[in-house]
Amino acid sequence: MSNNQFKLFFTRRFMPLFLTQFLGAFNDNFFKSSLMMLITYKLGEASGIDSRILVNVAAGIFILPFFVFAAPASDLADKLDRSSLMRYVKFAEIIVMSGAALGYYLNDLILLMVVLFLMGAQSAFFSPAKYSILPQHLNEDELIAGNGLIQMGTYLAILSGTISGGLLILKPNGILMVGTIAILIAFSGWVTSLFIPPTKPIDVNRKVSPRLIKRTLEMFEEVTPMKNVFYSMLAISWFWLVGATFLAQFPTYAKTILGANENVATSFLGIFSLGIGLGSMACNSILKGEITTKYVPASAYGIAIASIFLWYVSDRPPVENNNIAIGIYEFFSNPANIMIPLCLFVIAFCGGLYIVPLYAVMQNKSPESKLAGVIACSNISDSIFMAVAAVGASVLIAFGVSIPQIFFIMGPTTFIVGLAIRIITA
Repeated sequence: MSNNQFKLFFTRRFMPLFLTQFLGAFNDNFFKSSLMMLITYKLGEASGIDSRILVNVAAGIFILPFFVFAAPASDLADKLDRSSLMRYVKFAEIIVMSGAALGYYLNDLILLMVVLFLMGAQSAFFSPAKYSILPQHLNEDELIAGNGLIQMGTYLAILSGTISGGLLILKPNGILMVGTIAILIAFSGWVTSLFIPPTKPIDVNRKVSPRLIKRTLEMFEEVTPMKNVFYSMLAISWFWLVGATFLAQFPTYAKTILGANENVATSFLGIFSLGIGLGSMACNSILKGEITTKYVPASAYGIAIASIFLWYVSDRPPVENNNIAIGIYEFFSNPANIMIPLCLFVIAFCGGLYIVPLYAVMQNKSPESKLAGVIACSNISDSIFMAVAAVGASVLIAFGVSIPQIFFIMGPTTFIVGLAIRIITA
């Protein structure tokens, strides 16, 4: 394949899948962001429950389906034509988003939480089909390029969905706008899914077991002996832990450490998403289509060094007056602050270089009959690592560890992960 990965955008075997997953990731984050904002400023107070508790409960509700439905999602991805499965899931999203619009209109917190769970469920069923269909539609030397573009699209969708959902929901007629847009995006995702080429089912006789816990444990037992796949899965999950740690701290970091407003925190999210997207796309140029982890340790070292440097440039006295926050122009015009977004960009760029080859290895080294199960197990592992990130950061903060010190901790730990990958793959 030519090193111009963008040629994939002109193929039916990739472009409809890219658009479908982009629109799905956008809608996930568009709805989550708007709901979190509504809980924080309206529904939390109206319900009489601390909004900080509700926000964390909501985050847990969205992740829960990845545990509950991992097994049936894997089995269906093998039993059915994966393009058909994605179409079923995308059609279900239209119905779910209609429920979201109704929940917003009624200001019904319980209904919105149910919708959040269902959005997590449709994502849990979509993910194994999305990642396992790539090796069926792409040549081996296209997997790096395809995964790079998928990761780039995912993070741009997360960025745009998060920002637009948070900005629109509190505006006049915001509830109507958000509900309408969510339904339209879901409908658009279903339309693009109709153009994904069909695939041959892996095992039409595969039974979907109702014993969810037992089947999930069986999938992990099948993955563990595949050392290259299993270690790639754990390494990917570490990336999600690091990413979740940084993203969760941005609002508080901007406000209490830098004395900046929410626009600066949002700019950090934008820089982080852009960095991962560019790093993901750069993989194909660097690896020239070769499926290898030879640069993954170096990428981990880059994340580690930039994290330590971010701690160093953030080591400053706490803000005395949190009510006076500087904006984007004032923040970025101060030379003392320039290294902060640069460090964030380097961390994210190296993250893109780190994660794309690992996904390609996981897809390429997994037996075709096991790949959907591997992806489902990876989703569970990612969710566990992200939960550990949230709990771990909360515990550290409770014990007096500052946010810059949390950034520092990500440095040596990620360096150790890089060394482990180097040793394992030597």
